[in-house]
Amino acid sequence: MMCGAPSATQPATAETQHIADQVRSQLEEKENKKFPVFKAVSFKSQVVAGTNYFIKVECGPREDLPRTGAGRKLPVQARAVWS
Repeated sequence: MMCGAPSATQPATAETQHIADQVRSQLEEKENKKFPVFKAVSFKSQVVAGTNYFIKVECGPREDLPRTGAGRKLPVQARAVWS
C-alpha cells in the first residue's frame, strides 16, 4: 500500500467494528434515526497523518449500506465523516 492511497477493500474486523461503534451516535444524529443494527461489513484504510477508515455498515433490514468514514489522528481519536 502506498502512503496516501486507500487500501483494497477488506472484510471488517473487530477493530473496524469498534471504530464504527465510536461514530454510530454521530451518524444517527445526522440521519435523524436510530439504527436497529450497526454492523461493519467491509472497509478500506488510508494512511496519512494518522489513519482514515472508510467503512461500509449494515444498518438493519433492507437498509442501504451507508459508507461512513472515521479518521484517527495522532494521538488516537475517532471522528466521523460521511460521503
